[in-house]
Amino acid sequence: MNVSYYQLAVEGNLRVLHNLSHLLDKAAAFCVERKIEERALLDARLFPDMFPLVRQAQIVSDMAKGCAARLAGQEPPSFENKETSFAELQNLVARTAAYLKTVKEADFVGSENREILPPHRDKPMRGEIFLLCHALPNIYFHITTAYNILRHNGVPVGKADFIGPFRD
Repeated sequence: MNVSYYQLAVEGNLRVLHNLSHLLDKAAAFCVERKIEERALLDARLFPDMFPLVRQAQIVSDMAKGCAARLAGQEPPSFENKETSFAELQNLVARTAAYLKTVKEADFVGSENREILPPHRDKPMRGEIFLLCHALPNIYFHITTAYNILRHNGVPVGKADFIGPFRD
């Protein structure tokens, strides 16, 4: 069985976004149940020099759409990243997922050799390196950090919430 770049960059990232949405739902419910201001969790960090939860979720969105777009030879849509609530983050996740669903499998032909210059980099990399060594590790780092911030702050999330349901 071969796994395609489309499966990794679109289908795989749709799963990540679905799981992020689930984590955000649990966080919002936790705030309501415990009568905690949303900002307490949205601004929470694992360590002072790390981004807060809200930025971790925004980066997952940015990286997911940027990964698919760049591999497909497109310019990713620009979102402002001014979210200040769980509802606004859910909207960001939904807009990102909607964009990913517009990218077609045919757009990925030759993407492994496409020269890609990610933001904040001064040297392009081949699509294969971009996907496997840059985009996917960053996406998983930031969703893991978001999960850990929630877990650290008492939100009842576990491994199944992070991984999500298994699908055939």
